[in-house]
Amino acid sequence: MVERTMSVEDKIKRAEEIYNKRREGKNRTTTVNVSSKKDFKLLKKMIIQIIVCLTIYSIFYLVKNNNYIFSEDLINKTKEILSYDVNFGQIYNNAVQSLNSMKSDNTQNVEAENQSTEQQTENGIGGAEEQVEENQATEQTQELTQMEQDVQDIKNSISFIKPIEGTITSTFGWRNPTTSTVPKYHTGLDIANVSGTVICSATDGDVVLASSEGDFGNHLKIQINDVTIIYAHCKTLYVKQGDHITQGQQIAEVGSTGNSTGPHLHFEIRKQDRLVDPKLILEI
Repeated sequence: MVERTMSVEDKIKRAEEIYNKRREGKNRTTTVNVSSKKDFKLLKKMIIQIIVCLTIYSIFYLVKNNNYIFSEDLINKTKEILSYDVNFGQIYNNAVQSLNSMKSDNTQNVEAENQSTEQQTENGIGGAEEQVEENQATEQTQELTQMEQDVQDIKNSISFIKPIEGTITSTFGWRNPTTSTVPKYHTGLDIANVSGTVICSATDGDVVLASSEGDFGNHLKIQINDVTIIYAHCKTLYVKQGDHITQGQQIAEVGSTGNSTGPHLHFEIRKQDRLVDPKLILEI
């Protein structure tokens, strides 16, 4: 058998023709398969939708036409639902308007709160200085209330008399002394009289201290219950520590010992070591 001899160029062309034919065949197969799959899915989806619609319609049909299965009220409600003409566009517009209205209200509320805060700041409400003043006023009120309570307790439990007659030269509390050695806050009541004037005990009690040391000079501390009474700047002390004293008993003489600018009696009252204004007790 005689074999025809093919040139190299003919062999290359022949191979290209075979390759192109095979490629075209694969593309047609793929296109057919993809198209078939898409058509099948659409068909399946359509069948399911038809079945669902038929089922829903059948249910409503049964409800509407079978009075013996469903109550009349349920049937009327079903008919009412079926007769509704739902405007989804209008519903959407109403929802958008409601949201815009809520946003507008919130914006107005925030602006009002900001304006209120700014106004309070301008008026000084809640400022540091005002808060300090309020705290000081509260502390003063509490202090006065405590002293008033102490005065009431002392008057209810202890009888007082005036220790001496004389001129009141300095009262309890803040003062403006002319001498630098005299403290600005006075813890008692100064009653002036001539040196040597006899001092009588204002109450009963026990002498817990008889001393000549410190700014008080010669002084006594007499205690009754939880109240301590101080008699200071005395010239002479008549009693000693540990003695029991009765009201009106002579206990010392007026003098000017210690930090004093003249003869007088410094009379001081303390309840549980809290200072009390003697004028409120003696009522002078």
